[in-house]
This record gives sequence, structure tokens and C-alpha cells, in this order.
Amino acid sequence: MSASKTIRVLVVDDNPPVRNLLVEGLSSLGEIVAVEDGTDALLKAIETPPDLIIADYRMPGLDGRKLHEKLKSRESTRNIPFIFLASRGDIEEKLRPMVDGVEDFVAKPFFVKDLLRRAKVIVDRLKLERLQQKAARPGVIQGRLEEMGFADLMQSLEMGQKSCKLTLRRADEVCEMFFVGGQCRHAKMGALEGEEAVYPIVNWADGEFEIEFGVTTDKSTIDRSTTGLLMESMKLLDEANSQVEG
Repeated sequence: MSASKTIRVLVVDDNPPVRNLLVEGLSSLGEIVAVEDGTDALLKAIETPPDLIIADYRMPGLDGRKLHEKLKSRESTRNIPFIFLASRGDIEEKLRPMVDGVEDFVAKPFFVKDLLRRAKVIVDRLKLERLQQKAARPGVIQGRLEEMGFADLMQSLEMGQKSCKLTLRRADEVCEMFFVGGQCRHAKMGALEGEEAVYPIVNWADGEFEIEFGVTTDKSTIDRSTTGLLMESMKLLDEANSQVEG
């Protein structure tokens, strides 16, 4: 499976306005295929298994739960991650116990941007898994920032609680970052160390990255969480851009 292959998301919802809203709002994830019922979704998933399914729980006929059960029973579709859209009552009473293969539960009503954020975490993980499958060396993932950006890498490593060394290269610039359990504990770029070595990287739109799992360091130069480090980097970038515009 190529790392550059487009992510395919199957959206299942019987409400046309909601379905159209989801297609438009989730378009940045990849190819969005939308259907109006569980039966059509089942056929499409069997014919061409998607990378992710986002399904309404309550639908006439084959509802979201039955769709999930039927796909879990097939070898070719059992590992497809699911996100369910459901009322809070349905989530707590009926869906929570059904956790096998369900990545997330999104309570209605919801903002599409929130669903997009949660779906993107799954999509980023899938991209990393694809890169890992084509890795030339065991335990080493290589790719380009044009395919998976710096923020996406940081969030994926944190969510996956990975311990590794992340190396980023652009021309003659090289930044090395060390993660323990998903938290960045040390970074260096040239003479810079700690957070100061990370801040310049946030605006890199191109370059290469390499993730080497199991590599750690005794140094600890960063106290913020990975999310905190990323947010501070983006804040400083915004301030710098505002000064330039001013």
C-alpha cells in the first residue's frame, strides 16, 4: 500500500443535508464517498474497503451497529476503523460496550470541525502505518513533509504514545527530536536545544522526516507536553507573521 495513496472515507447518513455537510466538511481528509443507508454502505465497503467509516447509528433498515457487526465478521473488512455519530443516550447505553474496532463516538449535535479534528487523528495514524509498511529498514519510517506535515507528525506520535527519534531535514538544516511515550523530551538543531530548536520547524512546508522507533536519550530539555509545545510554536509563528504584516 503506497503512502501517497489517497485516504478513502465512507460516510453513511440517511439525512441528505447532514450527508452533504459531512462530505464538504471532511473533504480535506481524502476521497469522501457518501451513501444514504447501511445496505449500500455494506456493498461498497465489501467491493472496495475504505480506510475509515463514519456512520450514523440510527438509520432505517441496516443501522450503523448492524453495519459494523457485518463488516467485523468479514476478513477483508474487519479492521476498518469506525466513527459513530449518535445521541449521548445511545452512546452510553448501547455503543460504549461495542468498542472492538470503534475508534470514536461523536455525540449529536456536533460541529463538523470537531468531527474533522477527531477523524484526522485516525487518518494521520493510517498514513504512518502505510509508511511503516513500506519502510526499507525495520523500525524506521521515512517520508516527506509535503505528505504529512510537522503538526500531524507531532500529534500522531503523541496520540500513539510513541518512543522514538524524529529527524527532520530541509536543505542543510537538520532537527532531531526525541520522544518518550509520545512526549517530546529533547530536541536539537545546530546550536539550538530544547524548545528553541523546535520553534523554527513549525513553518516548514517541505523537507524530509525519519522516525526511528525505540531510540531514546537521557537528555531532558523540554518540559511542555507535545501538544503544549506545538501550540506554543504556532503561537510564536502567528506573532512573527503579525509583526511582519504590521
